[in-house]
Amino acid sequence: MRTVRNILEVKAKPFNIVAPNTLVIDALKQLNTINLSYLVVMENDQYQGIFSERDYSRNVILKGRHSDSTTVAEVMTHDLPVVELDETVEQCMHLIDQHKTRYLLAFDDNERLAGVITIHDLLRQVLNDKEEVFDKTLAQRLVDEDEGKVY
Repeated sequence: MRTVRNILEVKAKPFNIVAPNTLVIDALKQLNTINLSYLVVMENDQYQGIFSERDYSRNVILKGRHSDSTTVAEVMTHDLPVVELDETVEQCMHLIDQHKTRYLLAFDDNERLAGVITIHDLLRQVLNDKEEVFDKTLAQRLVDEDEGKVY
C-alpha cells in the first residue's frame, strides 16, 4: 500500500511558505500567484501553522477583520493532525474524515516538517492506484458486510 513517504517523494518540496507576521492580503496574493489553497507558515525554519482559503473565509471575513491589518499568525490553523511517514493512504483518509480537515502534517525524524498531505494528494493516489491503495481483504470484508443490508 502507498504511504505518506511515497506521496512526499513525488510531490514537489514546499515552496508555498509565508512568515507569521505577513499581512493576510499579501498571503492571499501569494496564494493567487502560486494557485494553491494553503501556505505553510514558518518562522526560523520552524513550522508554525497553515494559512488556507478556509482560514481567510472563517477567521477574517466572517469575523469582520480586515486583510490589510490582520496577520497570518492571527488567523492560521495550528492544530492539524500529524501523520508518520509510514502511514498508509487509507489511514490518512480516515484521519482527514475523522478530523474534518483538508490537510495532514508529516514530520521527519528530526521533527522538521517533511511535507503537507492534502485531500487532493490522497484522492489522486486513489484514482491512480486503486488496486494498491486499499487493503484488498479490508475492501472485501466491507463488501461482504454490506451485502446483507437493505437500503
